[in-house]
Amino acid sequence: MEKNDTEPTISETVNHSDTSPENALKGRKTVLTVKRVETIVAILLGITTLLSAWAAWIGHLHGGLQSIHFTESNNTASQSTTEYNRGMQMYLADYIVWNTAKDYYYELEAAKADGNQTKIDLINEKIDSFVDQNASEILTEAVKWMEENNEENPFLMPGIEKMYYSLADETAKSSQELLEEGKRDNTKGDSYQLVTVIYSLTLFLLGIVGTFKNMPNRIAVLIIAVVCLVLGFIYMCTIPLPTGFAKMNFFEFNK
Repeated sequence: MEKNDTEPTISETVNHSDTSPENALKGRKTVLTVKRVETIVAILLGITTLLSAWAAWIGHLHGGLQSIHFTESNNTASQSTTEYNRGMQMYLADYIVWNTAKDYYYELEAAKADGNQTKIDLINEKIDSFVDQNASEILTEAVKWMEENNEENPFLMPGIEKMYYSLADETAKSSQELLEEGKRDNTKGDSYQLVTVIYSLTLFLLGIVGTFKNMPNRIAVLIIAVVCLVLGFIYMCTIPLPTGFAKMNFFEFNK
């Protein structure tokens, strides 16, 4: 039997197969299948939920510390006012004591002029006893300074007025520091609230990934969600934790 020249060969049959290029591409395996995308979305949803809960908790702790610091600042400011009034009363009392003691010093000068040593010793003892019993430590120190420097008034001692209000100034400074600490806690708490907003956006994007029918759209939304998650996590890591917070032991923070 003669071979028909028009009959196609085996190679020609393969080359002229009815399989189109599109059908051939469908047979290839893709990296991101629907199942894989759903798995990735589920994992990211869990991670984002945990991070969002953490950020909300730390923000709440900052809010609690803010309230504590503001309350302590207010109480310390009230204490500073009390100390200021106390210092003023002490200053006025010492001034009255000094006005009385001046009469003794006048008697002392007169005794020195007369050369009566017995009277001089008696008046010095009287002055020391009066100052010890009625003057504050500040006035006592100022009187010693006056006698050592031959001054006529102990209230001329440098910085004596500040000595009466030193405790009030320290308390006021402590109140201001607590207030600033409260403001910092407020700022940190607001920052953590912003982090929770970013995580909420991430959760929203992850939630709508499955609503898109086309795989490229799903991947695009997934990428945006991942970017938001990464940015939110990086930003959260830059915000300091509450003062006294133990990373590995929360119970130490509650002591």
